[in-house]
Amino acid sequence: MLAQTNLPQVAHGAPYLSVVVPIYNEEESIPHLYTRLQEALDELAKPYEVLAIDDGSRDQSFHLLRELAQQDGRWRVVRFRRNFGQTAGFAAGFARARGEWVVTIDADLQNDPRDIRMLLAKAEEGFDVVSGWRAKRQDPFLNRRLPSQLANGLISWATGVRLHDYGCSLKVYRAAVVKQIELYGELHRFIPAIASWQGVEVAELPVNHEARKYGTSKYGIGRTTRVVLDLITVRFLLSYSTRPMQVFGAVGLLFSGLGGALLAYLAYIRLFMGSPLADRPLLLLAVLLVVLGVQLLGMGLLGELVTRVYYEGRQRPIYVVREELNIE
Repeated sequence: MLAQTNLPQVAHGAPYLSVVVPIYNEEESIPHLYTRLQEALDELAKPYEVLAIDDGSRDQSFHLLRELAQQDGRWRVVRFRRNFGQTAGFAAGFARARGEWVVTIDADLQNDPRDIRMLLAKAEEGFDVVSGWRAKRQDPFLNRRLPSQLANGLISWATGVRLHDYGCSLKVYRAAVVKQIELYGELHRFIPAIASWQGVEVAELPVNHEARKYGTSKYGIGRTTRVVLDLITVRFLLSYSTRPMQVFGAVGLLFSGLGGALLAYLAYIRLFMGSPLADRPLLLLAVLLVVLGVQLLGMGLLGELVTRVYYEGRQRPIYVVREELNIE
């Protein structure tokens, strides 16, 4: 149970800062999270709200969050019907955030809430995204830090947005930036890269990182595969999301051109040189290239149609809400 305190029961006016916290089975961390967030945010002397997204927790996390919402009107709680993942949690928080700035932070307290002041001050200098960098990360090397270092290098190379630590959840965003981004899969870690098409200004600052004291980690090395696959998606979205024919069509034309040239060569030696073609592997290769080329051109056309539907249609959320507390 959480101690009763004299706290505001309702939020007055639009807050300056919205803090989004996805939560999944963190009953041990929640009381400490509340205390440390309150201390750090009260020091800012700016109106704020905390959007706690219960991602289908199976422990007492939601019951603790309900108590917090009853005690403190600045805490707004969204409860999912099941576990939809961290990306869905961020998406739900972004959609409901009312602040000019949006802060994301993990519930496990490995991120230090006191670093919010530093990141926000940097953002107020004119940056749209300020990302935390766990320079002295307190996690095992082989199964956490090493894969993360490799992934960060690969993501920076592929997207052109160079950050030391894409996986750090402690970030500050201008609200107008994140509200324009559709999230799914594991794309929450790529937000700075996805937002780059808006021409955003991105900064990165070293932040504190603490060893986990409460609960158990929900992430393992198995997530690396999903991250790599989502990176391919992000790379495509950054370059060709509105013009898929240019990538599929270009490869399709290349294959069709090579296949057509080979078929013309084979037709010449058959018609004018009388050479048999039945035992030539080159004939199969030529036919295969033409077929692949036509298929890729078709995929490009379908991609154009899907793109049109995506931008003209209404998107469904990637989560299902069970109940909400203090949500106006």
